[in-house]
Amino acid sequence: MTLKLEEIKSLIKEALPDAEISIQDLAGDENHYSATVKSKTFSGKSKIEQHKIVYKALKGKMGNELHALAINTLEI
Repeated sequence: MTLKLEEIKSLIKEALPDAEISIQDLAGDENHYSATVKSKTFSGKSKIEQHKIVYKALKGKMGNELHALAINTLEI
């Protein structure tokens, strides 16, 4: 089972309500995505901390239903 683009967006939005989220299906297989997430939550945090916030928002689906996700985080 794979995770759909809109499901990924919804999970991130639930955890980061102010986030601006852009997701691309890199291979057209609903299994390899790239996400750009902009949020005030990232302010003052390192890139590693920012990425951990996004991974936590995915509620353990990374590596299971979601095979690959390249993450780019930005502060608003």
